[in-house]
Amino acid sequence: MSDTPAPGTPSPAAQGTPPPPALPVTFRPSLVRIILITAGVAILVLLTVISFVLPQLSPGERSSFIFTGALCLAGLALLGRPKIVADDTGLTVVNVASSRRLEWAQILQVNLRPGDPWVFLDLSDGTSLAAMGIQPGVSRERAITDARALRALVQTHGTAARG
Repeated sequence: MSDTPAPGTPSPAAQGTPPPPALPVTFRPSLVRIILITAGVAILVLLTVISFVLPQLSPGERSSFIFTGALCLAGLALLGRPKIVADDTGLTVVNVASSRRLEWAQILQVNLRPGDPWVFLDLSDGTSLAAMGIQPGVSRERAITDARALRALVQTHGTAARG
């Protein structure tokens, strides 16, 4: 079967579906990650400065301030962890507290409906998986572009895998 459309058949781009990106590709809400890491570093620096500016604090109390700032940074970094990595064999979906590997044939559909906080993947076992690596909250247009690219990958690789 040829990858070129039959004469007179519109190309995928003309039908509104972009061609799939080259693999491997990573989808990640970069702006959200930058904001979270910047805020975490700012909190750590602020609490560290406060711990040294207040003269009445003991060394243990100073350590508590710095430790609290480090915990805030770690928590915000964890919130910035989500990503979706696509390769020749499937997807790795990394969310805040979990990671899941999916074969292309397991993914039936990519959904990003108005109001959704992130992409949802409809799976062949009848369940749906949140894929937090594409989030429209801060950068809506980028999320829509990434969701379309992921949808094109699923259609290309998932269909080929299903026969």
